[in-house]
Amino acid sequence: MKEKYGANERSQKLKYHIQTSGRSLHAQEIDFNDIRTTLQALYAIYDNCNSLHTNAYDEAITTPTEASVRRAIAVQLIINRELGQANNENPLQGSFFIEQMTELVEEAVLMEFRRISDRGGVLGAMETMYQRGKIQEESMHYEHLKHSGELPIIGVNTFLNPQAAEPGTPELIRSTEAEKQQQIVNLEAFQARNADKAPTALDRLKEVARSDGNLFDALLDAAKVCSLGQISQALYEVGGQYRRNM
Repeated sequence: MKEKYGANERSQKLKYHIQTSGRSLHAQEIDFNDIRTTLQALYAIYDNCNSLHTNAYDEAITTPTEASVRRAIAVQLIINRELGQANNENPLQGSFFIEQMTELVEEAVLMEFRRISDRGGVLGAMETMYQRGKIQEESMHYEHLKHSGELPIIGVNTFLNPQAAEPGTPELIRSTEAEKQQQIVNLEAFQARNADKAPTALDRLKEVARSDGNLFDALLDAAKVCSLGQISQALYEVGGQYRRNM
């Protein structure tokens, strides 16, 4: 960061967030998902991440319920307050296996940075939809391995429960019609309150986008008086609207 981009001292500090893998959550044997998330949380904490989100086990089928969110939080609490190993920084440092895995990850990340750089940086790569295409390709590859059985997943394509009954109806989080209508009323009231301020904020947002200015700063101001739909429409007018290329 310092040598390539001239970053200041604050920018050189490694502060990063980790979220456990939503892709590893499966609708089959969803109770097993907590085990996968726990192991992934351990990896993150052992690597001294500054911020961590643990997925709820039922995210494979629905918006997390209150009960599943409590379990997801409990994963972190038990690791941090009961396990004890997290009190020792880098408990696995020096292991050949860990060092080798670190080298492989660093090499893969550097190669990806180079691919993006060769396409003109992040913005240049976005113009050719490189990032989205890469995500789609990797997801398709993962699903192929899962369905072919080349990637064994316990309870999904191997070690299936022969006594498993037909899955019942899981608890699904869905808004009621009354809640939906109330949100619409809230939105209309918000737009009405800020009808005199929103146009100015949206005009500034579009101008900043056209001039390659600090869009985040303009977004913070616009969000105070504009709805997400208004902001999105303003940016569509400047940069167009994404359509998935299959």
